[in-house]
Amino acid sequence: MEIKDKFNGTLFGQAIGDALGLGTEFMTKTEAKEKYPDGLKEYSQIIRDYHRSKFQQGMWSDDTDMMLCIANAIIEDKGINLHTIARKFKNWLYAPDTRGVGQTTYKVLAIANYVENPQQVAELIWRMSRTKNAANGAIMRTAVIGLLKDNVAKTAEDVCKLTHFDPRCVGSCVIISEIISHLVWKNEKLSYAQILAIGNQYDKSIAEYIDKAYYNGIESLELDEPSSIGYTLKVLGAALWCFFNAHDFEEGLLSVVNEAGDADTNAAVACAVLGAEFGYEAIPKRYIDGLMKREYLSKVINDLMAVLA
Repeated sequence: MEIKDKFNGTLFGQAIGDALGLGTEFMTKTEAKEKYPDGLKEYSQIIRDYHRSKFQQGMWSDDTDMMLCIANAIIEDKGINLHTIARKFKNWLYAPDTRGVGQTTYKVLAIANYVENPQQVAELIWRMSRTKNAANGAIMRTAVIGLLKDNVAKTAEDVCKLTHFDPRCVGSCVIISEIISHLVWKNEKLSYAQILAIGNQYDKSIAEYIDKAYYNGIESLELDEPSSIGYTLKVLGAALWCFFNAHDFEEGLLSVVNEAGDADTNAAVACAVLGAEFGYEAIPKRYIDGLMKREYLSKVINDLMAVLA
């Protein structure tokens, strides 16, 4: 039962963080305070402006959609097949209700031969950005890789590189996936030193965000800084801050959401980690009950457990 609690905690945690985070997505912290003077705490508070009116209250965004593409590919193949995941991504891109696709993800998936050569296409797009682009479109979907028992780091690398080739993206995906896998399968928290060692294998700049999360308050991450809100290491920092500091699921959720910025992504990843740590039973029931498509999410989790557990 504990494994089931952690599977449900991880993926419901992701979806809940995504759905509530939509309420402050693309705002500065100051704007979020103006819209939600007492803080955003409930789906029902989410304002209905141009961006948010595209989503029903309690509905997740592209972050969880893409995570579910991976989950459904694992269910279909009873394991990891990168071409199946790439095909699921491509089909999702052109589905009628798809919205909120990130620029890097769109550029990669829109290439004609993407499904046949996904990592080569992703590397080409990265090199065309002069190897400067380290967006958060891969870390946002990586939590499901943490539900694997074995070969987690290599799989997280490979799935990240289906769209995001930068080593900062790869390293941040591996860290989150390994943290979740250790929580789910070993009931063990990776230490600061272990996380730092993983990050240093990929890119030395990852250490700065690990340190901010470990030593400082969440505000030190400047999650709402407009020119960098989509940076993969911002998301990593938010998730690690919760991992190191949050005493329960709700504390982490509300801390991240009310920092604003790319809040749905930051909270999706942070709450997947919190869900893996504290379990489904520790998530306040109102966040589960108010989630759209929760029956569908439960079915995917059960089918995934049949393959992985």
